[in-house]
Amino acid sequence: MNLEVGQVITFERTFTKEDVEMFTKASLDEGIHHTTPDELGRLVVQGLLTATLPTKVGGDYNVMARTMNFEFMRPVFTGDKIVCDVTIQGLEKMKENRLSINATFLCTNQKDKQVLSGNFAGIIK
Repeated sequence: MNLEVGQVITFERTFTKEDVEMFTKASLDEGIHHTTPDELGRLVVQGLLTATLPTKVGGDYNVMARTMNFEFMRPVFTGDKIVCDVTIQGLEKMKENRLSINATFLCTNQKDKQVLSGNFAGIIK
């Protein structure tokens, strides 16, 4: 597993029109800003689709989330490159070979503008 307190895990993603269309179908979040392109041909990415970025750490390290808190600071558009930095704030051994994890995250766009921040806590088994 090799996680350490203070470790920063960084990854990036560019959301596409197809990503937004698939999430629209799955979530039923059909706001006009998600279905009708703006004057530049972009769609607004659903906030909860953007919020899947920090959950990648959960998938990579088999974290079962207990709490997740998000602050959506500005819109993300299709074509934006989003970089997500997840910082491990705490790790604690528990019973039955489990590990408690606490982390914070900050996501920025290609203009280095903050788009999403927050934290999560969970259990690694």
